[in-house]
Amino acid sequence: MRRISVVLLMLVLGACTSISYDLGDIAGPGPRFGDRDPHHWKSRTPWSYPVHGTDVAKYQNAVNWSKLRKEGLAFAFIKATEGGDRYDGRFEANWSGASRAGIPHGAYHFFYFCRPAIEQAAWFINHVPKERSSLPPVLDVEWNPASPTCRLHPDPETVRAEMKVFLDAVAEHYGKKPIIYTTVDFFEDNDLARFRAYPFWLRSVAAHPDDRYRGLPWVFWQYTGTGIVPGIEGDADLNTFNGGTDDWRKWLNANTT
Repeated sequence: MRRISVVLLMLVLGACTSISYDLGDIAGPGPRFGDRDPHHWKSRTPWSYPVHGTDVAKYQNAVNWSKLRKEGLAFAFIKATEGGDRYDGRFEANWSGASRAGIPHGAYHFFYFCRPAIEQAAWFINHVPKERSSLPPVLDVEWNPASPTCRLHPDPETVRAEMKVFLDAVAEHYGKKPIIYTTVDFFEDNDLARFRAYPFWLRSVAAHPDDRYRGLPWVFWQYTGTGIVPGIEGDADLNTFNGGTDDWRKWLNANTT
């Protein structure tokens, strides 16, 4: 999810709304999607988990959400903001499209290390609707050496302190404990195991997350960034939920009502 978005104005978003999700279309286990650069899993494959979803940003262009629903994708995380002044140009279309298709969805914020966390939290809150039916908000923290505007590499204590500021502000506004998305190197560099009280969404494209993240409990696993999914143009990120379909229904009910 290393993306740089453009600044756009967005329409005023509604306050608390609610959507009832029909979960009858969740497909069973087994490979259902292609992969442009597949990893040959030796054990504990992503397909041992039945509930799969995606994450999208403007780089996927126009997403066909009804087709994603027909393909059995059960959830989606949608990029909303980055830093304190960048807004993903397709957020509004993706958010409304996922809603119309009945796909459970949430928003994520890409953290920028050259802007105070409290300003980034305010930017996210100003652009993402407060909806009981949405998935918990996500803080995406990873190194971004390709950034043309910020090469800052803070020490671990500063990283964790800034993360906590963002997480606390967003949790207070939305009334939900945020999810932390991260990568193996960022997790290790900053000792993010200290945040184990938070739900984690872990990127691990060459091994099971239990092997890469020292047994850290996780809720979502991003297992490829080169998936092929009807309804998404080009490479697609694919993720799985840590549990069966009954576990998913219980988790969804606990976090969206």
